Amino acid sequence: MAGTAVLLHGCHRAAPPPPAQPPYNVSLSMKELMGHVVDPGAWAFWRASGTVTTETGEQSLTPTTEQGWETAESGAAQIAEAGNLLLLPGRKRDDGDWATFARTLSRQGLEAKAAVEARDTRKMFESGAAIYQTCTGCHAKYVMPYLPPPTGKPTPLPDWPGDVKARQQRFQSQGKPAT
Repeated sequence: MAGTAVLLHGCHRAAPPPPAQPPYNVSLSMKELMGHVVDPGAWAFWRASGTVTTETGEQSLTPTTEQGWETAESGAAQIAEAGNLLLLPGRKRDDGDWATFARTLSRQGLEAKAAVEARDTRKMFESGAAIYQTCTGCHAKYVMPYLPPPTGKPTPLPDWPGDVKARQQRFQSQGKPAT
């Protein structure tokens, strides 16, 4: 009798465990990521470098307090990490220009951070210009073509390429990395 119980117990299979959750969450839309992470970081950095010309003359944007320098450095760090966030499965549009823009943004953010740490205002201005060029280049390819035309009817974003879409669906449904 005991042998039968062991034998029957051995035939009973436990339900498979639920799929593992992805190691990170990419539920913020691209608009939210840009509006809450990328743009605030970029503007915090840009507002701390260069000059502004007004009716009363030229005004330097260089920080004058430790808090100002910290804000500029934090903005640069946000830019550096934003490049990484743009490469996560669920956000990365392709392995070509998108990945290049994102890696460039990350590198430039680190260069901007180093310029702030060195209190090198010229390098801050130059790195800010480089970041701006990267942002506008990426937006020219991945945003501007999809804005509503003057008629007001929006052009839909293109679908993911087939292989990327399949990996994203597998990643999202099974919690497995999209490789």
